Amino acid sequence: MTGSPDSKEPPAGENVLVLVRHGESEWNRLNRFTGWKDVGLTEEGMAEAHLAGAMLKETGQRFDCAFTSTLKRAHNTLDIILEELAQGKLPTVKAAALNERDYGELVGINKEEARKRWGADQVHIWQRSYDIAPPGGESLKDTALRVVPFYEKWIVPELQKGKSVIVVAHGNSLRSLIMELDRLTPDEVMQVELGTGMPLVYRLNADGTVAEKHALAA
Repeated sequence: MTGSPDSKEPPAGENVLVLVRHGESEWNRLNRFTGWKDVGLTEEGMAEAHLAGAMLKETGQRFDCAFTSTLKRAHNTLDIILEELAQGKLPTVKAAALNERDYGELVGINKEEARKRWGADQVHIWQRSYDIAPPGGESLKDTALRVVPFYEKWIVPELQKGKSVIVVAHGNSLRSLIMELDRLTPDEVMQVELGTGMPLVYRLNADGTVAEKHALAA
């Protein structure tokens, strides 16, 4: 379907934004708080990235540009996805603004050990609340204060040109972006869960609002 000149709805296949959380990392497997620690993908994580690429290929999705964080678990996931799509030379921007939230003093600690040390309720608050940060780290609100301006400055202009864009990043950097796109409240964003390697596909109106949204599943 093609939108009329006066319609806010873009032609199908255009103004597409795909968000993908990186595949399983070494510290995901060990159940550790990772944050900005630059750990690699597990074999399962690489398989998840290949599957994400295969699912996008099956839908006929092609991209005009890509954005990812500076952390290798994200940009290695992107590389594998683009390999599946035969788009290995796609223009790509790596930006620290898209990095995972900084977990401060929790980085490297097993999550069960953290619950024993600080209490399950307190750790849950640090993990899921909007504006309460772990000691020495960032809250989701802090993360959004770098992710959303980056999105508006660098990604929105590409979408406004009718381009298709893929962003491969992290659970919390993507949650903060989803909060912006879906106009979620701080309470609502607490319920947002992103599986590793599962593409979330948005098609946006010309004014940046969401026209369609769906998740790809194997």
